[in-house]
Amino acid sequence: MHIAILVTNTDESAFAGRHPRDGAKFAGLLGALRPDWRFSEYSVKDGIFPATLDGFDGIIVTGSPASVHDAHPWIARLLDVLRDAAGQGVPMFGACFGHQAIAMALGGTVGRNPDGWVLGLVHTQIQGLGPIRLYAAHLEQVTTLPEGAVVVGQTDSCPIAAMQIGSRILTTQYHPEMTPAFIAALVTELDGHLPADVVTRARASLTEQADTPRIAAHIVAFLEAQDSAASRSIAVT
Repeated sequence: MHIAILVTNTDESAFAGRHPRDGAKFAGLLGALRPDWRFSEYSVKDGIFPATLDGFDGIIVTGSPASVHDAHPWIARLLDVLRDAAGQGVPMFGACFGHQAIAMALGGTVGRNPDGWVLGLVHTQIQGLGPIRLYAAHLEQVTTLPEGAVVVGQTDSCPIAAMQIGSRILTTQYHPEMTPAFIAALVTELDGHLPADVVTRARASLTEQADTPRIAAHIVAFLEAQDSAASRSIAVT
């Protein structure tokens, strides 16, 4: 399979430079289970989009510290691409910002979590997996589902923690690509930039680790269940 990874992470700090980029994280997460898969990364936050999605078997939209409400040209273009892809039945998986962007592109709404920042490890439920632990780093979240979407994961403070639209779109507010080392480093990096109680809770949560193998296998199974890209030809404008 050939997967397009649309990288939306705008962090160009020294911290980001010390860690693998999000495209590499997702390629490593899924490639560990499917070493024969090909991954093509596009830095859409820099305006770099695939000229066409013809030949891709799926799209992954990464997380980002950007807001889907930001008035950046690349965000507007990304939403158009996601609408076109959905209309043509291209399988999509979105994480955090990607979850929100797909929801908003298709008519949902995104707003702030009323409980504030969510950082560290969270316990959630995902349909088909049951209870699962995942890493989180978000202030905004999907507040209204797009038409045709169903909730497949939730927590008390995030009622739309994961959604699915038909059999071709699956998204989560959380970060399956993050490793224990990365989330620990991120919490340390954010110390002093976020409220102290948020950082304290995040550090305490990291005594447990995310169920990374389970969520990776779930994403692989979702993408493998889709039709071949050979019958699709989608021009991105």
